Amino acid sequence: MTEFENINFEEILDEGLGIIAEEINFSDFDTKESDESQSLFPILPVRNMVMFPKVVIPITAGREKSKKLLEEAQKENKFIGIISQKNPNEENPTEKDLYAIGTLAKIIKIIKLPEGNITAITRGVQRFKIKKMISQEPYFLAEITKQKDSPPKDKEEFLALIDNIKDLAEKIINIDPNIPNAAQFALKNIEGQEDLLNFVSANGNFSSDKKQQLLEEKTLTGRAKALYELMHDDFRHLELKNQIHQKTSKDLDKQQREYFLNQQIRTIQEELGGGVESDADEIKKKASKVKWNADVEAHFQKELQRLQRQHPNSPDYNVQRNYLDFFTDLPWEHYSKDHFDLIKAEKLLDKEHFGLEDIKKRILEHMAVLKLKNDMKSPILCLVGPPGVGKTSLGKSIADSLGRKYVRVSLGGLHDESEIRGHRKTYIGAMAGRILQSIKKSGTSNPVIVLDEIDKIGQGIHGDPSSALLEVLDPEQNNNFYDNFLELGYDLSKVMFIATANSLSTIQRPLLDRMEIISIAGYTLEEKIEIAKRHLVKKQLQENGLDAKSLKLGNTELKHIIDAHTSESGVRTLEKRIAGIARWVALQIAMEKEFDPKISVDKVDEILGVPRPKTLSEITDVPGVVTGLAWTSVGGDILFIESILSKGKGGLTMTGNLGNVMKESATIALEFIKAHYEELGISEEDIEKKNIHVHVPEGATPKDGPSAGIAMLTSMVSSYKNKKVKPHLAMTGEITLRGKVLPVGGIKEKLLAATRAGIKEVILCEANRKDVEEIKKDYLKNLKVNYVNNMSEVIKIALK
Repeated sequence: MTEFENINFEEILDEGLGIIAEEINFSDFDTKESDESQSLFPILPVRNMVMFPKVVIPITAGREKSKKLLEEAQKENKFIGIISQKNPNEENPTEKDLYAIGTLAKIIKIIKLPEGNITAITRGVQRFKIKKMISQEPYFLAEITKQKDSPPKDKEEFLALIDNIKDLAEKIINIDPNIPNAAQFALKNIEGQEDLLNFVSANGNFSSDKKQQLLEEKTLTGRAKALYELMHDDFRHLELKNQIHQKTSKDLDKQQREYFLNQQIRTIQEELGGGVESDADEIKKKASKVKWNADVEAHFQKELQRLQRQHPNSPDYNVQRNYLDFFTDLPWEHYSKDHFDLIKAEKLLDKEHFGLEDIKKRILEHMAVLKLKNDMKSPILCLVGPPGVGKTSLGKSIADSLGRKYVRVSLGGLHDESEIRGHRKTYIGAMAGRILQSIKKSGTSNPVIVLDEIDKIGQGIHGDPSSALLEVLDPEQNNNFYDNFLELGYDLSKVMFIATANSLSTIQRPLLDRMEIISIAGYTLEEKIEIAKRHLVKKQLQENGLDAKSLKLGNTELKHIIDAHTSESGVRTLEKRIAGIARWVALQIAMEKEFDPKISVDKVDEILGVPRPKTLSEITDVPGVVTGLAWTSVGGDILFIESILSKGKGGLTMTGNLGNVMKESATIALEFIKAHYEELGISEEDIEKKNIHVHVPEGATPKDGPSAGIAMLTSMVSSYKNKKVKPHLAMTGEITLRGKVLPVGGIKEKLLAATRAGIKEVILCEANRKDVEEIKKDYLKNLKVNYVNNMSEVIKIALK
């Protein structure tokens, strides 16, 4: 009875098509059979349905022939003949594709659908048989013979059959969930026996072929008997289907009990020597090869039992299986053996990294203590320096020198605490944090883990990863690091963590306190030349398919590349420039052009482009311009501070994208000058009647900090006195309102930047003398350092 909903055309009109349904009076069609004046009847072929007399059914037409037939028949108020196709897949049926017997119908209403199809609500009137097909275009047109249903000879038998059909139909409606409850209401409201017979025949849950056979029955009694047999078969099928469903439900209820019974059977089979391999067996074999303590063993057995209690088809089973796989893949108490050959380690570090004496010394000290004590908590080192100085690659060299496994964890952009501490395994797709994943990847519990770009950790809505690192990087508590996925403490005390950063300003203080800071400044010119000769040139020759004879760069050419085509603390840009020259050589060889393998300075400029201009030339002959020394995240740099006087009332203007601290330094400098103008040799008239404008070029770059204080004051005094500053002189230091010079940071980076820029003399605070003494003498061999305590000394040295 699944097709009952198809006749609810009012629901289709109101809800499906979104138009207002007009009230239709079916009583107009109850008694009227066919128009005797109509001799030819349009024939509408339909698929997967059979029309019966006295039944209202909506028919959707998509074929152009069918749409035209319905529209013209309604317009002319004609009866149409509805006949089923023998093959429902036939798009363009001919006469032989149609059954001979169908049902005359009257079109009650036509509804046009948005997609172009039309739905006709039709009511069956009388059976007919095709007598002669007159035409097939534009649609089928035929002469017909009307068929009348023979009345039942035995009315009592017929009435009994109708009662049985009605009762059986109600039973089918009750047990078939696909039939709406409204069908039962419709059955009760059908009064005529013939109407009920045709209604059930049209909406029964059997094939179109069976329905066609019912339609072709000449007598009502024969149709009723055939219908009852079909309904009886359908009822038995539904009963069997429900029995199978109920039995399946009972089987699912017994599933847990059967699982435990199967587990007992499997145990018995294993005792007899005939057990089968399972996931639990495989995990047990893996666990037998792993070394761990009693607490870990107890936790493992508990989790393994949990796996064995779960059904293999349940979602939790795969989660538990993945957890145990990760659990047994961890190295736990497996440690690689450290190498304590300090001489060999020193040679390895010197071979792979030129310079960096402090970090090499610190690593060798660690190895020496480890060799003597044979048991110490690994230090947490933090290498801080500009890009391209070899911080990350140094971690690989440390691992090689110790004979440990090396793992790199990139923390740049990390903003989820779970990336460090892991996800709880109750979540879908849960996994351990990056620390334990790195341990698993290394295969040992004492690798060297480089935490790269630790200063670039973000903070999102899922917690603060840098706070999660507090436990990881604390030697006093990381011997029992808790990962949410592992749900057990793991010993990280033997792991050697090496963090790298470009700046310490973005690292939170508690995390900074747990690490030993080792600053790596930029390289000197000589060191860069040596690094290029030892490593960079060889690497680029290999990467570009060249041999040693194809490209030769001497010290002069390398020095020119560094001076004129790079401006950095590290060697990353230098490597790019050498790579550019190597590619040019590769192009010449590939195109079979002649060239000189020994690249000259002029050829370097021809390949790499116009050299960088010398910026120091602009300070030689202009009063009010001073060279300052600055520290940036990419190393030291120089900046120019310039000032100029104009008519006014002694006002101060500052430009150059300056921060608050830098603006305060300029204000302090001007107030100091106003308070000591007589000592500085400045006229009172200039102070009162002239404005001063201080500007720091490169306005697109934000600048801040107190270290430009003495440079600003010197620039102002130079402008007021109209005296030039010494050429090739730079300075850095903070000033107070009383004219004292205070120390600043980043001295090594600043002095290296000064040497790169061709500075020959610098002015520093006396308190920075200790910072200068820690720098190798070779770095400062061409640099004169002046130490001062107050601004009068600065002015005396700086102005000509």
